[in-house]
Amino acid sequence: MSNPKLEVLTPHNSQLIIIDHQPQMAFGVQSIDRQVLKNNTVGLAKAAKVFNIPTTITTVETESFSGHTYPELLDVFPGKDILERTSMNSWDDQKVRDALKANGKKKVIVAGLWTEVCNTTFALCAMLEGDYEIYMVADASGGTSKEAHDQAMARMVQAGVVPVTWQQVLLEWQRDWAHRDTYDAVMAIVREHSGAYGMGVDYAYTMVHKAPQRTTTEHKTLAPVPAK
Repeated sequence: MSNPKLEVLTPHNSQLIIIDHQPQMAFGVQSIDRQVLKNNTVGLAKAAKVFNIPTTITTVETESFSGHTYPELLDVFPGKDILERTSMNSWDDQKVRDALKANGKKKVIVAGLWTEVCNTTFALCAMLEGDYEIYMVADASGGTSKEAHDQAMARMVQAGVVPVTWQQVLLEWQRDWAHRDTYDAVMAIVREHSGAYGMGVDYAYTMVHKAPQRTTTEHKTLAPVPAK
């Protein structure tokens, strides 16, 4: 293929790296509401689990500065090894490079903090030195100001990074509502993490398809909405 970026994301060509989603790093984020940022990142992680996307989680200076990975993320991947670093640039760490190589996917989806530092340096180096295609999840990443985030995204796009959003990635992986093996799980993620879209799905379940009203612990037990 002359332009591999024309190939859409699939569960077979993608891997995910989550960089430094730690509380001290989140404290510095000013480009997006921090609770929205966490919601989007956890939604993306749940999507990766549903579609069996190889996922790397890496942290920086956990004990001395940044704190531990969000517990909501750890709940998605219980028992998963977390790759600890000292460098701001994840690409500098051999463990991270080895994990990416072992996953064997050229399309690397990135969610990280901060956009202008850890995300940018990793993206540029991974493309230059590792020959990876980088897909930067803009709304599961954050910078120390809106200007910092926006200019970092612009710099990366100029260099060839593909900007995406977390829900875009989820639905690109699903692609076809006839894929019933992941349909229910995708709808569960949408209802929990997709805001107005999720509210619309809840409405369709109860008001159109006459499913019983759910509680927050029942969302996985309802029958799926018939695919169009």
